[in-house]
Amino acid sequence: MRAAVLEAYGEELAIEDVDPPEPDPHGVVVDVEACGICRSDWHAWRGHGEWADDRVPIGQILGHEPAGTVARVGDRVSRFEPGDRVAIPFNLGEGSCPQCRNGHGNVCEDGYALGFEETVPGAFAEQVGVPHAEFNAVALPDAVSTVEAAALGCRYVTAFHALAHRADLEAGDWVAVHGCGGLGLAAVQIAGALGANVAAVDVREAPLELGTELGADATVEAGDGVDVPADLEAVTAGGAHVSVDALGRAETCRNSVDCLRTRGTHVQVGLTTDAERGEIPLPMDEVTRWDVTIVGSRGMPPSRYDELLRMIESGRLEPGALVTREVALEDVSERLAAMSGYGTRGIEVVTEF
Repeated sequence: MRAAVLEAYGEELAIEDVDPPEPDPHGVVVDVEACGICRSDWHAWRGHGEWADDRVPIGQILGHEPAGTVARVGDRVSRFEPGDRVAIPFNLGEGSCPQCRNGHGNVCEDGYALGFEETVPGAFAEQVGVPHAEFNAVALPDAVSTVEAAALGCRYVTAFHALAHRADLEAGDWVAVHGCGGLGLAAVQIAGALGANVAAVDVREAPLELGTELGADATVEAGDGVDVPADLEAVTAGGAHVSVDALGRAETCRNSVDCLRTRGTHVQVGLTTDAERGEIPLPMDEVTRWDVTIVGSRGMPPSRYDELLRMIESGRLEPGALVTREVALEDVSERLAAMSGYGTRGIEVVTEF
Protein backbone atom coordinates (compact mmCIF):
# COMPACT_ATOMS: atom_id res chain seq x y z
CA MET A 1 0.00 0.00 0.00
CA ARG A 2 1.03 3.66 -0.40
CA ALA A 3 2.02 5.64 2.69
CA ALA A 4 3.71 8.94 3.61
CA VAL A 5 6.84 8.15 5.62
CA LEU A 6 8.94 10.51 7.75
CA GLU A 7 12.54 10.11 6.51
CA ALA A 8 14.05 13.34 7.92
CA TYR A 9 12.67 16.03 10.20
CA GLY A 10 11.40 19.03 8.28
CA GLU A 11 11.98 17.41 4.88
CA GLU A 12 9.49 16.15 2.34
CA LEU A 13 7.72 12.96 3.34
CA ALA A 14 8.51 9.95 1.18
CA ILE A 15 5.55 8.35 -0.60
CA GLU A 16 6.45 4.68 -0.41
CA ASP A 17 4.95 1.25 -1.07
CA VAL A 18 4.88 -0.54 2.29
CA ASP A 19 3.36 -3.76 3.55
CA PRO A 20 -0.29 -3.35 4.55
CA PRO A 21 -1.08 -3.90 8.24
CA GLU A 22 -2.47 -7.14 9.57
CA PRO A 23 -5.06 -6.95 12.36
CA ASP A 24 -4.05 -7.87 15.88
CA PRO A 25 -6.33 -10.53 17.39
CA HIS A 26 -8.09 -7.67 19.23
CA GLY A 27 -7.76 -5.19 16.35
CA VAL A 28 -9.06 -4.21 12.95
CA VAL A 29 -7.59 -2.83 9.74
CA VAL A 30 -9.36 0.15 8.22
CA ASP A 31 -9.40 1.35 4.61
CA VAL A 32 -8.63 5.04 5.12
CA GLU A 33 -11.04 7.28 3.21
CA ALA A 34 -10.10 10.57 4.88
CA CYS A 35 -7.41 11.75 7.29
CA GLY A 36 -6.99 15.26 8.68
CA ILE A 37 -3.67 17.12 8.52
CA CYS A 38 -3.11 18.46 12.01
CA ARG A 39 -0.66 20.81 13.68
CA SER A 40 0.37 17.85 15.84
CA ASP A 41 1.55 16.24 12.59
CA TRP A 42 3.53 19.42 12.00
CA HIS A 43 5.14 19.09 15.44
CA ALA A 44 6.06 15.49 14.62
CA TRP A 45 7.36 16.43 11.17
CA ARG A 46 9.55 19.15 12.68
CA GLY A 47 10.98 16.73 15.26
CA HIS A 48 9.49 18.47 18.29
CA GLY A 49 8.93 16.72 21.61
CA GLU A 50 12.52 15.81 22.40
CA TRP A 51 12.23 17.75 25.67
CA ALA A 52 9.40 15.45 26.79
CA ASP A 53 10.91 12.20 25.46
CA ASP A 54 8.10 12.31 22.90
CA ARG A 55 9.92 12.77 19.60
CA VAL A 56 8.45 10.80 16.71
CA PRO A 57 10.96 8.28 15.32
CA ILE A 58 12.37 8.47 11.82
CA GLY A 59 10.62 5.92 9.61
CA GLN A 60 7.19 6.63 11.10
CA ILE A 61 4.06 6.77 8.96
CA LEU A 62 2.40 9.98 10.14
CA GLY A 63 -1.32 10.80 10.24
CA HIS A 64 -3.61 10.43 13.24
CA GLU A 65 -7.08 11.71 12.26
CA PRO A 66 -8.52 8.89 10.13
CA ALA A 67 -11.96 7.70 9.22
CA GLY A 68 -12.90 4.95 6.84
CA THR A 69 -14.30 1.45 6.42
CA VAL A 70 -13.29 -1.70 8.26
CA ALA A 71 -11.45 -4.03 5.88
CA ARG A 72 -10.30 -6.90 8.13
CA VAL A 73 -10.96 -7.91 11.74
CA GLY A 74 -8.98 -9.88 14.29
CA ASP A 75 -10.08 -13.24 15.68
CA ARG A 76 -11.27 -11.75 18.98
CA VAL A 77 -13.32 -8.91 17.46
CA SER A 78 -17.10 -9.36 17.33
CA ARG A 79 -18.37 -5.77 17.52
CA PHE A 80 -17.12 -4.80 14.04
CA GLU A 81 -17.12 -6.50 10.67
CA PRO A 82 -15.85 -5.61 7.20
CA GLY A 83 -17.83 -2.76 5.69
CA ASP A 84 -18.51 -0.93 8.96
CA ARG A 85 -17.78 2.82 8.86
CA VAL A 86 -15.62 4.06 11.73
CA ALA A 87 -13.67 6.97 13.12
CA ILE A 88 -10.44 6.29 14.99
CA PRO A 89 -9.29 8.33 18.01
CA PHE A 90 -5.58 9.13 17.94
CA ASN A 91 -5.09 8.45 21.65
CA LEU A 92 -5.77 4.74 21.75
CA GLY A 93 -6.43 2.92 25.02
CA GLU A 94 -5.96 -0.74 25.83
CA GLY A 95 -9.25 -0.83 27.73
CA SER A 96 -8.35 -2.40 31.06
CA CYS A 97 -6.25 0.09 33.04
CA PRO A 98 -7.89 2.12 35.85
CA GLN A 99 -8.21 5.18 33.60
CA CYS A 100 -9.90 3.22 30.81
CA ARG A 101 -12.23 1.43 33.22
CA ASN A 102 -13.31 4.77 34.68
CA GLY A 103 -14.10 6.42 31.36
CA HIS A 104 -10.78 8.22 30.78
CA GLY A 105 -9.37 6.14 27.94
CA ASN A 106 -7.80 9.22 26.36
CA VAL A 107 -5.17 9.11 29.11
CA CYS A 108 -4.74 5.32 29.22
CA GLU A 109 -1.75 4.36 31.35
CA ASP A 110 -0.61 1.89 28.67
CA GLY A 111 -2.04 3.64 25.63
CA TYR A 112 -0.80 4.32 22.13
CA ALA A 113 -0.57 7.55 20.14
CA LEU A 114 -1.61 6.70 16.58
CA GLY A 115 0.93 7.90 14.05
CA PHE A 116 3.41 9.04 16.69
CA GLU A 117 5.07 5.82 17.80
CA GLU A 118 6.53 2.81 16.04
CA THR A 119 3.97 0.32 17.36
CA VAL A 120 1.06 2.17 15.75
CA PRO A 121 1.88 3.41 12.22
CA GLY A 122 -0.30 6.31 11.18
CA ALA A 123 -3.03 6.95 8.65
CA PHE A 124 -1.36 8.95 5.88
CA ALA A 125 -1.73 5.62 4.13
CA GLU A 126 -4.25 3.52 2.28
CA GLN A 127 -4.86 1.40 5.38
CA VAL A 128 -4.31 1.74 9.12
CA GLY A 129 -4.30 -0.83 11.90
CA VAL A 130 -6.30 -0.17 15.07
CA PRO A 131 -5.45 -2.12 18.26
CA HIS A 132 -8.10 -2.94 20.88
CA ALA A 133 -10.72 -2.00 18.32
CA GLU A 134 -13.78 -2.81 20.43
CA PHE A 135 -12.60 -0.19 22.94
CA ASN A 136 -11.20 2.39 20.52
CA ALA A 137 -13.02 2.37 17.19
CA VAL A 138 -16.13 4.55 16.98
CA ALA A 139 -19.01 3.50 14.74
CA LEU A 140 -20.15 6.33 12.48
CA PRO A 141 -23.83 7.08 11.97
CA ASP A 142 -25.00 7.37 8.37
CA ALA A 143 -25.46 11.13 8.75
CA VAL A 144 -21.73 11.71 9.43
CA SER A 145 -19.43 11.51 6.40
CA THR A 146 -15.87 10.24 6.61
CA VAL A 147 -14.58 13.74 5.78
CA GLU A 148 -16.55 15.15 8.71
CA ALA A 149 -15.25 12.32 10.91
CA ALA A 150 -11.66 13.09 9.86
CA ALA A 151 -12.31 16.72 10.81
CA LEU A 152 -13.12 15.47 14.31
CA GLY A 153 -9.60 14.10 14.37
CA CYS A 154 -7.75 15.09 17.47
CA ARG A 155 -8.60 18.80 17.22
CA TYR A 156 -12.37 18.80 17.32
CA VAL A 157 -12.68 16.09 19.95
CA THR A 158 -9.98 17.75 22.07
CA ALA A 159 -11.89 21.03 21.95
CA PHE A 160 -15.17 19.28 22.78
CA HIS A 161 -13.67 17.38 25.70
CA ALA A 162 -11.97 20.55 26.93
CA LEU A 163 -15.14 22.62 26.97
CA ALA A 164 -17.83 20.04 27.70
CA HIS A 165 -15.98 17.90 30.24
CA ARG A 166 -12.94 19.75 31.62
CA ALA A 167 -13.83 23.44 31.85
CA ASP A 168 -17.19 23.25 33.64
CA LEU A 169 -18.59 25.61 31.01
CA GLU A 170 -22.04 27.05 31.60
CA ALA A 171 -24.51 28.61 29.17
CA GLY A 172 -23.97 32.35 28.96
CA ASP A 173 -20.30 32.19 29.94
CA TRP A 174 -17.73 34.08 27.92
CA VAL A 175 -15.10 31.87 26.28
CA ALA A 176 -11.92 33.36 24.83
CA VAL A 177 -10.12 31.29 22.20
CA HIS A 178 -6.47 32.20 21.53
CA GLY A 179 -5.29 30.96 18.13
CA CYS A 180 -7.79 30.21 15.36
CA GLY A 181 -6.23 27.28 13.58
CA GLY A 182 -8.25 24.08 13.27
CA LEU A 183 -8.25 23.45 17.02
CA GLY A 184 -9.18 27.00 17.93
CA LEU A 185 -11.93 27.23 15.31
CA ALA A 186 -13.36 23.94 16.59
CA ALA A 187 -13.43 25.47 20.08
CA VAL A 188 -15.24 28.54 18.70
CA GLN A 189 -17.98 26.45 17.10
CA ILE A 190 -18.34 24.07 20.04
CA ALA A 191 -18.43 26.81 22.69
CA GLY A 192 -21.25 28.53 20.82
CA ALA A 193 -23.17 25.26 20.47
CA LEU A 194 -22.85 24.72 24.23
CA GLY A 195 -24.49 28.09 24.85
CA ALA A 196 -21.46 30.27 25.52
CA ASN A 197 -20.51 33.67 24.15
CA VAL A 198 -17.25 33.45 22.22
CA ALA A 199 -14.38 35.87 21.61
CA ALA A 200 -11.85 34.66 19.02
CA VAL A 201 -8.24 35.91 19.02
CA ASP A 202 -5.67 35.62 16.24
CA VAL A 203 -3.02 37.71 14.50
CA ARG A 204 -4.55 37.03 11.07
CA GLU A 205 -7.71 38.47 9.61
CA ALA A 206 -8.77 35.42 7.55
CA PRO A 207 -9.10 32.98 10.48
CA LEU A 208 -11.01 35.61 12.45
CA GLU A 209 -13.43 35.99 9.55
CA LEU A 210 -13.95 32.21 9.52
CA GLY A 211 -14.35 32.31 13.30
CA THR A 212 -17.16 34.82 12.90
CA GLU A 213 -18.82 32.56 10.33
CA LEU A 214 -18.57 29.70 12.82
CA GLY A 215 -20.28 31.67 15.59
CA ALA A 216 -17.79 33.96 17.32
CA ASP A 217 -19.60 36.89 18.94
CA ALA A 218 -16.48 39.06 19.01
CA THR A 219 -12.95 39.01 17.60
CA VAL A 220 -9.65 40.50 18.72
CA GLU A 221 -6.87 40.89 16.18
CA ALA A 222 -3.64 40.47 18.13
CA GLY A 223 -0.27 41.83 17.12
CA ASP A 224 2.42 44.30 18.07
CA GLY A 225 1.16 46.86 20.56
CA VAL A 226 -2.18 45.12 21.18
CA ASP A 227 -3.07 44.49 24.83
CA VAL A 228 -5.07 41.31 24.24
CA PRO A 229 -6.16 40.74 27.87
CA ALA A 230 -7.36 44.35 28.16
CA ASP A 231 -9.29 44.10 24.89
CA LEU A 232 -10.90 40.86 26.02
CA GLU A 233 -11.80 42.31 29.40
CA ALA A 234 -13.64 45.11 27.57
CA VAL A 235 -15.36 42.74 25.14
CA THR A 236 -16.49 40.34 27.87
CA ALA A 237 -17.40 43.02 30.44
CA GLY A 238 -14.99 41.80 33.06
CA GLY A 239 -12.97 38.94 31.62
CA ALA A 240 -13.54 35.46 30.24
CA HIS A 241 -15.07 32.73 32.36
CA VAL A 242 -13.12 30.16 30.32
CA SER A 243 -10.08 30.83 28.15
CA VAL A 244 -8.46 28.38 25.76
CA ASP A 245 -4.88 28.46 24.50
CA ALA A 246 -5.16 26.60 21.21
CA LEU A 247 -1.69 27.51 19.97
CA GLY A 248 0.81 26.65 22.72
CA ARG A 249 3.02 29.71 22.54
CA ALA A 250 4.20 31.55 25.66
CA GLU A 251 2.38 34.70 24.59
CA THR A 252 -0.97 33.04 23.92
CA CYS A 253 -0.82 31.00 27.12
CA ARG A 254 -0.04 34.05 29.24
CA ASN A 255 -2.76 36.11 27.50
CA SER A 256 -5.21 33.30 28.15
CA VAL A 257 -4.51 33.31 31.88
CA ASP A 258 -4.41 37.11 32.10
CA CYS A 259 -7.78 37.61 30.41
CA LEU A 260 -9.72 35.56 32.97
CA ARG A 261 -12.15 37.00 35.47
CA THR A 262 -12.16 35.93 39.11
CA ARG A 263 -12.57 32.13 39.43
CA GLY A 264 -12.04 31.68 35.71
CA THR A 265 -10.61 28.58 34.03
CA HIS A 266 -7.65 28.41 31.67
CA VAL A 267 -7.62 25.37 29.37
CA GLN A 268 -4.36 24.36 27.69
CA VAL A 269 -4.86 22.39 24.49
CA GLY A 270 -2.08 23.73 22.23
CA LEU A 271 1.29 21.97 22.37
CA THR A 272 4.43 24.07 22.77
CA THR A 273 7.13 24.42 20.14
CA ASP A 274 10.91 24.29 20.39
CA ALA A 275 10.80 27.94 21.52
CA GLU A 276 9.12 26.96 24.82
CA ARG A 277 10.22 23.33 25.02
CA GLY A 278 7.26 22.51 27.25
CA GLU A 279 7.85 25.27 29.80
CA ILE A 280 5.84 28.53 30.06
CA PRO A 281 6.09 30.91 33.05
CA LEU A 282 2.71 31.90 34.49
CA PRO A 283 1.63 34.40 37.21
CA MET A 284 0.93 31.80 39.87
CA ASP A 285 0.39 34.35 42.65
CA GLU A 286 -2.45 35.79 40.59
CA VAL A 287 -3.78 32.30 39.95
CA THR A 288 -3.84 31.72 43.70
CA ARG A 289 -5.23 35.14 44.61
CA TRP A 290 -8.17 34.99 42.20
CA ASP A 291 -8.99 31.29 42.58
CA VAL A 292 -8.13 30.52 38.96
CA THR A 293 -8.26 26.95 37.65
CA ILE A 294 -5.78 25.58 35.11
CA VAL A 295 -6.60 22.35 33.25
CA GLY A 296 -5.23 20.46 30.29
CA SER A 297 -7.09 18.45 27.67
CA ARG A 298 -5.91 15.88 25.14
CA GLY A 299 -8.27 14.02 22.86
CA MET A 300 -11.50 12.55 24.23
CA PRO A 301 -12.44 9.18 25.72
CA PRO A 302 -13.95 6.98 22.99
CA SER A 303 -16.80 6.19 25.36
CA ARG A 304 -17.97 9.83 25.07
CA TYR A 305 -17.99 10.18 21.30
CA ASP A 306 -21.72 9.48 21.27
CA GLU A 307 -22.38 12.88 22.90
CA LEU A 308 -20.56 14.65 20.09
CA LEU A 309 -22.04 12.51 17.31
CA ARG A 310 -25.58 13.19 18.55
CA MET A 311 -24.95 16.93 18.32
CA ILE A 312 -23.63 16.51 14.78
CA GLU A 313 -26.62 14.39 13.74
CA SER A 314 -29.00 17.02 15.13
CA GLY A 315 -27.21 19.81 13.26
CA ARG A 316 -26.07 21.65 16.38
CA LEU A 317 -22.43 21.04 15.42
CA GLU A 318 -20.97 21.07 11.90
CA PRO A 319 -17.33 19.93 11.85
CA GLY A 320 -17.50 19.83 8.06
CA ALA A 321 -17.79 23.64 8.07
CA LEU A 322 -14.17 23.80 9.23
CA VAL A 323 -12.89 21.79 6.23
CA THR A 324 -11.38 24.25 3.78
CA ARG A 325 -9.38 21.94 1.52
CA GLU A 326 -9.25 18.30 0.42
CA VAL A 327 -5.85 17.13 -0.84
CA ALA A 328 -3.95 14.08 -2.06
CA LEU A 329 -1.35 12.07 -0.15
CA GLU A 330 1.40 13.68 -2.25
CA ASP A 331 0.33 17.13 -0.99
CA VAL A 332 0.83 16.44 2.72
CA SER A 333 4.43 17.69 2.87
CA GLU A 334 3.48 20.98 1.23
CA ARG A 335 0.56 21.49 3.61
CA LEU A 336 2.75 20.73 6.65
CA ALA A 337 5.32 23.23 5.41
CA ALA A 338 2.55 25.82 5.06
CA MET A 339 1.83 25.45 8.76
CA SER A 340 5.32 26.75 9.58
CA GLY A 341 4.18 30.18 8.45
CA TYR A 342 0.58 29.77 9.63
CA GLY A 343 -0.39 29.54 5.98
CA THR A 344 -3.36 27.21 6.42
CA ARG A 345 -6.98 28.03 7.23
CA GLY A 346 -9.39 25.75 9.03
CA ILE A 347 -8.93 22.00 8.63
CA GLU A 348 -7.37 20.31 5.61
CA VAL A 349 -8.11 16.65 4.89
CA VAL A 350 -6.42 14.01 2.75
CA THR A 351 -9.04 12.24 0.63
CA GLU A 352 -6.92 10.82 -2.23
CA PHE A 353 -4.53 8.02 -1.31
